[in-house]
Amino acid sequence: MLQKLGKEVMIFDGAFGTELEKRGIMTKMPELLNITHKDQIAEIHKGYIDAGCDFITTNTFGANRIKMPDEDRKLVIESAIELAKRHRTTQYVMCDIGPLGKMLYPMGELSFDEAYEAFKEIVLIAKDLVDGFILETFTDLYELKCALLAVKENCNKPVFTTMTFDATGHTLTGTSPRIMAELMSNMGADAIGVNCSLGPKDLKPIVAEFLQYCNKPVLVQPNRGIPTLRCGRAVYNLTTEEFASVMHGFCDDGVAILGGCCGTNPDFIRAIAANKGKAVPKREVVKQTVVTSATRLVVLDKVQICGERINPTGKKKLKEAIINGDFDYIFKEAIKQEEAGANLLDVNMGVPKTDDVTNMKNVVVRLNEITNLPLQIDSSNPKAIEAGCRYYNGVPLINSVNGNADSMATIFPIAQRYGAVVLGLTMDDAGIPQTAEERFAIAERILANADKHGVGRHRMMMDTLTLTCSAQQPLIKETLRALRMVTQRLGVKTALGVSNVSFGMPNRELINSTFLVMALENGLTMPIINPCNAAMTNAILAFNALRGESADLDNFVNNAVAQETAALAAAPTQMTLGDAVRRGLKEDSVALTQEALQTQDPMTIINETLIPTLNEVGSDFEKQKIFLPQLISASEACKEAFEIIKTRFSKEGAQKGTVVLATVKGDVHDIGKNIVKVIFESYGYRVIDLGKDTPKEVIRDAFFEHHPDVIGLSALMTTTVISMEETIEYLKSEGVTCPIYVGGAVLNQQLANEIHADGYTKVALEFVEAMEKRGEKQQ
Repeated sequence: MLQKLGKEVMIFDGAFGTELEKRGIMTKMPELLNITHKDQIAEIHKGYIDAGCDFITTNTFGANRIKMPDEDRKLVIESAIELAKRHRTTQYVMCDIGPLGKMLYPMGELSFDEAYEAFKEIVLIAKDLVDGFILETFTDLYELKCALLAVKENCNKPVFTTMTFDATGHTLTGTSPRIMAELMSNMGADAIGVNCSLGPKDLKPIVAEFLQYCNKPVLVQPNRGIPTLRCGRAVYNLTTEEFASVMHGFCDDGVAILGGCCGTNPDFIRAIAANKGKAVPKREVVKQTVVTSATRLVVLDKVQICGERINPTGKKKLKEAIINGDFDYIFKEAIKQEEAGANLLDVNMGVPKTDDVTNMKNVVVRLNEITNLPLQIDSSNPKAIEAGCRYYNGVPLINSVNGNADSMATIFPIAQRYGAVVLGLTMDDAGIPQTAEERFAIAERILANADKHGVGRHRMMMDTLTLTCSAQQPLIKETLRALRMVTQRLGVKTALGVSNVSFGMPNRELINSTFLVMALENGLTMPIINPCNAAMTNAILAFNALRGESADLDNFVNNAVAQETAALAAAPTQMTLGDAVRRGLKEDSVALTQEALQTQDPMTIINETLIPTLNEVGSDFEKQKIFLPQLISASEACKEAFEIIKTRFSKEGAQKGTVVLATVKGDVHDIGKNIVKVIFESYGYRVIDLGKDTPKEVIRDAFFEHHPDVIGLSALMTTTVISMEETIEYLKSEGVTCPIYVGGAVLNQQLANEIHADGYTKVALEFVEAMEKRGEKQQ
């Protein structure tokens, strides 16, 4: 397989569910058909084999312990592989692994380690029976990273990875094709790309981004266009000719593997198989030094600020916070630095007599939720570095490796496993060299060793080490000379801990800002500084304005008040309840709600603070200023505030009526539902909150158990409107007699009518008022 991969065009099979529906055997758990309908499953595989595919995908998409906790998963998976092999000739059998069905923390309750064990179980069952693995239809980069680790750490078979992207060019959780490509390429996936999502025409810009930035073979498996909703079913109208025409173009552009997803069948695969065996055109892939979070990408092609304030060296309050487990203090430092203009954040938990490994893990996991800035994982303890990299969602920067053989032998495998960029320190067993030439030699040695471990030069940075001018003034110029030599002769990006230069000196700010400009002139790419220091940030703005392009000059003009802004960011400020909710700070949300209740009534807090804040958060989500992790984080913080407010509601009239609320299956957003819940409770209704991603059977059972006056269904995503319609149809067929109201950002009255809802309201208060009027009429 690997001999052909990326050299000759290869063909995947197409949709499986479409073929199951055509045969009338689609079930809630189609993987069980590997046991009950073996011949039909083998026949589907044969159809794609006859159509000319090179890869057969096993019917195991949901065969995991989360979706199938009570089934014999080993039997299901082994049978699926056997059926995929029944009619194969030269095809490669790929074990299909899809998302687990529950979202990982912080967007859900499933831990990274629990997800890893679920994926690992599948790999251990299948690894000796298949030719490789395909991890497909993922929407969460964190879950995909977890699945890829489970494959690569437990077998040596090829593994392909694909995610689904919407028309905005992002996954549901806000990841771009480039961010996915950077992390998956660095971690060693054998082919990378997109499946499902959209039709081939709509995937063109997404595929183009993969081809520009992905240095691995690109895989594309589109849907058969965008479906229309007809009688509760998705209907696809794209013809084989239309589908194949766009796919041929992808092949000409450099896509190495073509296939199909929802709505396609053997005819579509036969049409694209005309490209089979063609030479894959060579393409120029952009290689840059890049660090990312799941939603933000930072390219080190110009000066980028690394915030230094989450490093306890010389910071008494931070040390105390780490010792006392006061992680909210740490998160507030992250927020301050982001607001002050940091492009990425240094994270160091190195305090004596504390568990820096556990602290690093916990802080990184929480920072995945609090900020979308990339992180620099900083520690002298390799175990802490590995913990940070493992649980980080994106391409991290490791600080650091040095010229010591043991350091390189330890750090580079960590970097390769987790796809990290590495910062090299130009020192070794003998300490910090006196001359620039000696530091340069160590840099060369580090780069050569990195290459042996598969860490390319574009994933390396160098720190030529800032020394204190008070004790080693003659060596400052050596640091700068080494910086220039590394930049010009080795072509790598650079970093310096700038403020080290002024330890023990008066007027430190002047020394720091002057040295910063000198370092920038000698090639410094990433100053590690306090971004809340106006003198430092303004020096960078001015440098970019004088040395950069017109956009940098405009940026300087637009930030002419940076000193005032940075001073405000550095000074203690009074956080508001809206700020705490917006940033997902749960403890602060609780404390500030309790404080607000001392002077305001509950409904004033809800109407004047919480609802406007959530509306702002929702607007930022729609405008892609924030993404799903931040949206859910704000929702959870607001939920904590609501719980406090509930205690102040009068219990009088608590039996006014009963309302069942749920976000429909497939939708993980519940901001709107939570607002509705609190408003109803404030009016004296009993609310049964079924949560998010709710199966229709659970809603039916809640109706017969609680006998509600109304059921309210919420959906935020266009894709789950189908689920909402299916839920309404099912509930009514099962004898649910109360009105079913719907709401959510993607709905309107017309759509509500089309899916046969009994009512629609745009905002929470309208829903409550509608029930109040209904109650008045019944009296």
